[in-house]
Amino acid sequence: MAEDDPFEGIPDDPTADLDAATQQLTVRVEKRRYDKPVTVVEGFDTNSVDVDAVASRLKKKVAAGGTVNGDTIELQGDHSDRVPDLLREEGFEVT
Repeated sequence: MAEDDPFEGIPDDPTADLDAATQQLTVRVEKRRYDKPVTVVEGFDTNSVDVDAVASRLKKKVAAGGTVNGDTIELQGDHSDRVPDLLREEGFEVT
């Protein structure tokens, strides 16, 4: 019979959630060429968060294309109603 692992459930990097919680993100919608809306998420600290991974998860959840431009995520379409809630689920603070 195996003993219970005292470290079970503890993440490999317990500071990862703290890094996300300390960042103030903003979500806005811009009109681009031909009046196409683009949802822009700004305010990531690229030293503590993998912005590419966050962008990939967001793109899958909203079923849209997008890109990472420095510390900014740009998603095709107007997702301003859904993206803030998705970011809060991941532990980010959205203003």
